[in-house]
Amino acid sequence: MAANGYPSLFRSEEMSLVQLYIPSEVAHDTISELGEMGNFQFKDLNPDVTAFQRSFTPRLRRLAEMARRVRLFHGQIKALEPPLGIPPLSAIPPFPTVGPRAQNAFDELDDKLREHERRLVEMNRSWEELGKRKGELEEKKWVLRETAGFFNEAEHRHTEIRTSFDDGDGTAPLLEHAAEYGTLPGETGLSGFDLEFVAGTIERTRMPTFERILWRVLRGNLYMNYSEIEEAFVDPTTGKETHKDVFIIFAHGSELLAKIRKVAESMGGTLYTIDSSADKRSDALREVTARLEDVDAVLYNTGQTRRVELGKIAEGIEAWKDAVRREEEIFKTLNLLSYDQGRKTLVAEGWCPTRDITAIQLALRRATETAGTSVPPILSELRTHQTPPTFHRTTPFTEGFQTIIDSYGIATYQEVNPGLFTIITFPFLFAVMFGDIGHGILALVSALTMIMFERKLATAGMGEMFDTFFFGRYLILLMGAFSIFTGFMYNDIFSKSLHIWTTGWEWPSNTTGLVIAEPTGHVYPFGLDPTWHGADNALIFTNSYKMKMSIILGVIHMSFAICLQVPNHLHFKKWLNIYAEFIPQILFMWSIFGYLIICIIYKWSVDWTHSPTSPPGLLNMLIYMFLSPGSVDPDSQLYPGQGFVQVVLLLVALVCVPWMLVLKPYMLYKEHQKITAQGYVGLGNGEGRSSNDLEEEEEGVGQAVAQDERGGDHPFEMGDIIIHQVIHTIEFCLGCISNTASYLRLWALSLAHAQLSEVLYSMTLENAFAVKQWGVGATLFLVAMFAMWFTLTVCILCIMEGLSAFLHALRLHWVEANSKHYMAGGYAFTPLSFAAIAAEEEQ
Repeated sequence: MAANGYPSLFRSEEMSLVQLYIPSEVAHDTISELGEMGNFQFKDLNPDVTAFQRSFTPRLRRLAEMARRVRLFHGQIKALEPPLGIPPLSAIPPFPTVGPRAQNAFDELDDKLREHERRLVEMNRSWEELGKRKGELEEKKWVLRETAGFFNEAEHRHTEIRTSFDDGDGTAPLLEHAAEYGTLPGETGLSGFDLEFVAGTIERTRMPTFERILWRVLRGNLYMNYSEIEEAFVDPTTGKETHKDVFIIFAHGSELLAKIRKVAESMGGTLYTIDSSADKRSDALREVTARLEDVDAVLYNTGQTRRVELGKIAEGIEAWKDAVRREEEIFKTLNLLSYDQGRKTLVAEGWCPTRDITAIQLALRRATETAGTSVPPILSELRTHQTPPTFHRTTPFTEGFQTIIDSYGIATYQEVNPGLFTIITFPFLFAVMFGDIGHGILALVSALTMIMFERKLATAGMGEMFDTFFFGRYLILLMGAFSIFTGFMYNDIFSKSLHIWTTGWEWPSNTTGLVIAEPTGHVYPFGLDPTWHGADNALIFTNSYKMKMSIILGVIHMSFAICLQVPNHLHFKKWLNIYAEFIPQILFMWSIFGYLIICIIYKWSVDWTHSPTSPPGLLNMLIYMFLSPGSVDPDSQLYPGQGFVQVVLLLVALVCVPWMLVLKPYMLYKEHQKITAQGYVGLGNGEGRSSNDLEEEEEGVGQAVAQDERGGDHPFEMGDIIIHQVIHTIEFCLGCISNTASYLRLWALSLAHAQLSEVLYSMTLENAFAVKQWGVGATLFLVAMFAMWFTLTVCILCIMEGLSAFLHALRLHWVEANSKHYMAGGYAFTPLSFAAIAAEEEQ
């Protein structure tokens, strides 16, 4: 909380535990008003009562049934083809959810939903039955068509055979005695076939299996023909499309035909009775076609009636959906309240921001006026030792940064919130790995576009992936801006450099072999000198530059995180932690790694071309600082008196380890001994309470309902304190080394990003610009290479590399920085909010 009382992100808001006495007749409207405000978190005052035993459970069951009907209608409307528009909630008159008529309005809505469901169920049943009937008629029509085609083909083949008999010489020994063995299939012509047959349909995927089973069961004693039905059959209930085949099977004897029917029915086939007479088949086809037309007409009329019914429902479904959702939340909240038999009122307890108490009192007054009663709810603030929830009031700009920290853990109540500093540190560390002017501009323009059209895009529903980027639009905005800044530092724009100011180097002319640039006396004022671009040792120089810069940024970031312990210790009045933890930790960090970054900066400031010694290796210097303290090789000495300074710093670091390890447990032990010697003991649950407290409990005020949920004080255990301090000390000392090395990822990803950008440019645009003779072909080649370069730049360098840098920046904040000060022992403030519930359902 800021000094002027206005909330800030530095700490969570000050919370108050309040108690409400709500008359029963105004309870519904009171909860509705608080849900509209969205700043009151109710506590469950009936923890021992099951959900089925609570007072408003029957009402919740009724509302759940209403919600089910609304979901049913919504699904039916969405499934319509062509689609039916649903008016938005803003274009519909509001449904009366509060006031004297609210209960009657919900009763009428329940009756209306029940009537709509009854009519819609009847229409759906008729629709499904007609759809099934249509499918059966369609199948029969196809069976009649295909079997007619088969018979016609068989008759045509029989006519050809007879013609060959008449035109031959009469010497056909295989056919001249055919009458002795029975007639051929098709011989009887229009009079029918002497072989009996079975016809029907079966799913296309089951046809091969069906054919094999019949062949094995009947041992080949059958003649089978089948053809595919071109049109797919749509199930009226599920909407699933099914492709089927028509089959006709000839066999001798009733037993074989019975087996065929059983196999077909067992595999989901549908059998139809088809006459072998052509005239009867034609009559049956005409009859089926006529009945199909009648069914189509009835089906169309039913569909139109159903569409009209759904259209009426669609006009108010959003208002109904919103009203039922609100009513459910209101009665779920009412189930959390307890009933005071003496006052005949409902009692509510909950947390709210202290600065919002006045607004809540005004809301209670509005609820009383809305309900038309004269008895208002009574609000009283309670004294409590319970830990309040953590609430950071965010804006669309700060919400994304706060979410990054909340994903790691919810801050302890009134703890310093690292989300405030993440607004700067997160995009900056991201930009160190992503530094490129061109890529930063692309990210900046994308974020600005989402911000300019955020109202339209917020309701566009473009998918989960886009919604993720849209949620972090302000985060992307700052990441793009900082990437442009670091791009100027690296002097890198799409793997090329900018010549903004006068360079400090020039290449000598008329030289052969190894060319060494000569200084011009100028100093490039900001960023990397463009002359380094293209030099043979450019990679060596930028590697050293970025690696040292990563160490400097890492030590500064971790040191700042350690310093954030101080406002926490001051706020929670933990003075011991300042000189038992903070001071030795910051001394340990800077006696080793702070000294390292000071040496890095000093080494950068020295002109080693005029120095009698070569520049020393700082990594070896740090190693030998521990291996051989006090002894420094004169040839690798960085400054006079280096050995003495390193010994002093090493002694400070060594002293800090037992300082962190011993002092705090010892001081806690002494404090405990002092308290014990004075004869004080911890109070149990309810023991030793004054008569005033008991009177207040009887009155239902203050401590009566403010029991400490932590279950009393924990006994002093010296062993646990020592073990905890040993773990904490070892973790910090080892973490200083590993976490500092972890910041080298800034150098590694920055190098990888720059090299990948350079490779992409050299393999695309550089080849296009290398064309010597320009023409239509060269121009098309340039356009194609530019399209490929731009697409790969956006997809790989901006999106994939950007996500990689984002995850690494996330790791640096969660592990390297937050572990130095962030307790994250709180729980989130989750108030009753109709707006938040509606947003969750939309997602």
